Amino acid sequence: MEPVTLTTGRLVLRTVGPDDTDAVHAAAQDPEMQRWLSQFPSPYLHEHARAFTEQFAPDGWANDSMFTFGVFLPSGELVGMLGITMRSLGVAEIGFWATKEHRGNGYITEATTTTARWAFTALSIDRIEWRAEVGNTPSRAVAEHAGFTLEGTLRSAVNNKGVRRDCWVGSLLPSDLGLPSTAPYLPARPHPSAPTP
Repeated sequence: MEPVTLTTGRLVLRTVGPDDTDAVHAAAQDPEMQRWLSQFPSPYLHEHARAFTEQFAPDGWANDSMFTFGVFLPSGELVGMLGITMRSLGVAEIGFWATKEHRGNGYITEATTTTARWAFTALSIDRIEWRAEVGNTPSRAVAEHAGFTLEGTLRSAVNNKGVRRDCWVGSLLPSDLGLPSTAPYLPARPHPSAPTP
């Protein structure tokens, strides 16, 4: 798929390229990001940022496996990153981060909602999953503010730099944003003998 650009009242969401390498490298020096993002090498070198902006992100668009958006202010300043990764037919996983200087402004929540709407309508996705290591409360807050339903805790579900850790999992469905699904959805009904919560 050719990369697309999405806009909100405050943000421009677009693919990243070589011109964004320095900004990505600078943002990734934040110890909080290196702590919580299992895919981030530590230390995060300039060559890691270059591989991300010049290979990883463009390749994901080219083979329809991952759709990466840099989250920018209209001025061009990087405020975060967001990716939609295809997991199975009709199911994708979302991941995101915010630069230290721009946390707490609702930018990533805004980008998450906008990108989810795009994914539901343009990619025929019926479920977007969010996962974060237990304890990553800023990520959980973004997911909940964007409308995700927390579904539980998965034991030993992430590998963060060689250590297995538990993670939270949540989901967003098209109906959560007032959109139709591409396939019918029949929620499970509780078994009559199941205890009431």
